[in-house]
Formats: sequence, C-alpha cells, structure tokens
Amino acid sequence: MPTADPIGLRLAQNIRGVTADTVSAKARTRAVIGIVDTIGVMLAGSREECVRILLETPGIGEAPGPAVLVGHAKRASLLDAALINGVAAHALDYDDFSTTLGVHYSATLVAPLLALAEAEGKTGADLIAAYVAGMETEIRLARAVGWQHYDKGWHPTSTMGTIGVAAACGHMMGLGETALATALGIAASQSAGMKANFGTMTKPLHVGIAARAGLLSALLARRGFTANRTAFEHRQGFFELYSGPGNYDVDVLLAAWGAPWELETDGQALKLWPCCGSTHAAIVAALDLREAETITVEQIARIQAMPHRRRLRHTDTPHPRTSLEGKFSVQYVVARALADGAVTLADFAPARVTEPRIVRLLDLLEAKGHPDMDDDADSQWAAEVVVDTVDGRRLACRIDNVLANGRLMPDHPAALNGKFMDCAKGVLPQDRLAPLFQSLQAIDQAPDLGAIGRLLLAPREAAEATAAEAVTA
Repeated sequence: MPTADPIGLRLAQNIRGVTADTVSAKARTRAVIGIVDTIGVMLAGSREECVRILLETPGIGEAPGPAVLVGHAKRASLLDAALINGVAAHALDYDDFSTTLGVHYSATLVAPLLALAEAEGKTGADLIAAYVAGMETEIRLARAVGWQHYDKGWHPTSTMGTIGVAAACGHMMGLGETALATALGIAASQSAGMKANFGTMTKPLHVGIAARAGLLSALLARRGFTANRTAFEHRQGFFELYSGPGNYDVDVLLAAWGAPWELETDGQALKLWPCCGSTHAAIVAALDLREAETITVEQIARIQAMPHRRRLRHTDTPHPRTSLEGKFSVQYVVARALADGAVTLADFAPARVTEPRIVRLLDLLEAKGHPDMDDDADSQWAAEVVVDTVDGRRLACRIDNVLANGRLMPDHPAALNGKFMDCAKGVLPQDRLAPLFQSLQAIDQAPDLGAIGRLLLAPREAAEATAAEAVTA
C-alpha cells in the first residue's frame, strides 16, 4: 500500500493550485478590501513608537534595497521592509481579522508580498492569487489546530502567519512543489508568538517577525535550503508540538480548497475600532444600548460587560494606563462607547485612556465571562452589556454574533474611504490621498505594483519633520 505524501507536499500542491482563474469574484473583491485596509492602517502605524524604535535599532532598515518603507522616505531590503511594514500594519490593532482563532491574516501577508512584488516586477493579479493562497493556508491551519492552540497561549496570527507568508511568497515566486514544501517546513520552525505579550509593542512585533520569517523561508527554499519533508506530522513536528496528540485535524487543512474559499465565508471582519477584535462585540452592544436608550454618563450606576469568556482572557484590563493597555481593555472600550457613542483612534492617546470621567465609569464596571456562552458555542464573538441606572432601571443589549449582519465586512473597497483617509492623513501629502485610494481599489488590475509603491513613499521633508518631532518630544 503506497505511503501518503507528506503533509507539507500536499499543502504545497493546494497552494500552487491557486490561480487568478480559480479565485472567485467574491474572494477577489475581499482580497482587494483586505489589502486596501491594511495599507491604510500600515500608513497610520508607520508613525507609532514601536516602528520608530525599530528604525533606530542598529542594523534594521539600513540595508539598501528595492522595497518601500510605507509612510517613510526611503527604501530597504526585502526582509527589512517585511519586518518594519509588518509591525506598522499591526501597531494600532486596527487591521482585519478572522473569527477563526482571531488570526490577523492581512497584516502578516501584505507587507512581504508588496516588498516581493516590487522587487520582482509582479502584477496586481499575481498579488491577489498569492494573497488568497496565503490567507487560505493561515485560516485552514488555524482550523486544523483548533481552539486548544489558542487557549494554550499561542498567538495564532504569528504562529499561523509565518507559514501563511511562506505559502504566499512561495506562490508569488512560482516555487515548485518540492521547494514550496521546503519553504513551509522552514517556516514551521520559525512559528512563534505568545499572548502574554498582548497589550505591548511585542504584539505587533510578532506580525513583523512572521512577515520576515515567512519571506525568508521562501527565499531560502528557492536557493536550495533544506527542511524535513515531514516537518508537520513528525512526532516532534509542528502539529504535535503546537497542538498535541489527537488535537488537530489534517483533513481540515487539506480538503476542498476553494469550495468555498475562506475569504468567501462570514468569518472575516474589518475593524471599525482600533483595538483588539475580542472587544468588538462588547463595543457593538454598548453602542446599540446607548443609542436605543439615550442614557447619559450621569445616569449610570453600574455596568456589566459580559463577552464570551474566551474573548475576556486577554482583554480583562480593569484600569488601563497606556494606549496599548487601553486597546486590550474591554472595560475601557465599553466605558468609552457608553460615554461618547464612539471609539476612535484619538481615544487611545494616554491622556484619553486615563480621563477622569472615563475612570469614574471604570470604577462602576465589572467585566466577566458570560454565564450563558459556552466554550464550544457556535459563536465565539458574542457579548452582552448591562447598565443599571441611578433611577433603578436595568438596560441590556446582547450581541450573539458580531458578524451576523455583515456589519464588519463591506461589499466594496470604496466603503473604506473614510477609514483610509483618517489613517493616511498627516502621513502622505493631502493631494496624493485620493489618487492613491483610487489606485488601490483597482490593485488587482495593476500592471506594475511598483507604481503604487512609489505613492506610498513619504516626501523626504515630511519624514525629516517627523524625525525632528520625535527628537524634541
């Protein structure tokens, strides 16, 4: 009886089977949406302190190369661009995600693919096919390892993302089956990232490292580097180490790609608010409750925020003190939503996070896992917010699935205009924003992605002004 091919080789065969012709219209549109959204948040993130520190670190961003550092006035090597732009894409926690283990797939994929496409003269069609292949790999892997991987403390965005980036970059390079399987095996050994570092600069660093490591894996494999053919199924390989015996399902990874594509399913979401996706259902509940009941801050006597308990494990931060802590505080974002009817980029400035009227609400707020939402519930993205008022009323709003009505996924990239402009303003010249956004909406048809790359370079004088501000701050 013949022995089955190694998992890595079978996965490589699926990845190579992704072409512009096999990608559905819906998947292609959502790929464009994800890329446009990511470039927008990458521009905004390019000004964050974590990116500044990276650029000031000796040896990072210094190697000359063909790849744009988005929002900056310079180019760098492929690997440095993947790292720096990857960190920028996730710096604000404003990038899209999947409800399958909360994987931020676009943040890991866009930076290395843009760098590689610029360097090797690829088209928009090449970018879309590679993006779909990488996203499919990441989400299928997440389904295969299951929630126990997440619950153990792994950060799936980086553990899945490293391998997904290798898949996407290997696809864009046109690697053969054997070389692509090798790239996946190399990437599996670099897969890392732990949730203990959520709420710090290290979380976006996970994304940059995944982007760089996945690209490096593909570059090495193209030159003949080697890896174990059975790196995934080996008794000391990826699945046994990252999930444990009996806790993974290889069929979920390999079966029926494109029937439908993961991008076609309802599990993908853009972020309407620049904070952890695990807080979004609670934000929706708080906003809907406030709108329905027209309550004021002065009327609130007590607040209960009750997300699905899996959402609370990394967002239970009762009194955040920093911007990053605020992004991982369901208490803060619920208080802010109830107080202002909005949660904006500006709300995560340190002075806003510790604003006295919000701190007063935090003192009234209890967060706990919802007692009626089991770990194996159909929806892992649910929440209820309950407000008791000073005049004795009890008001409540429950969201059973924040994605159920399509609220977090538009039908067309044009719907991203407001978010994109808000992210890009102050980074690029005002007169460049509309042409850039128009070009990005048709990125799947671009004959030369280098032209778009040039639009993402900041003028040198603007970059120098930003650097001067950082020195005097």
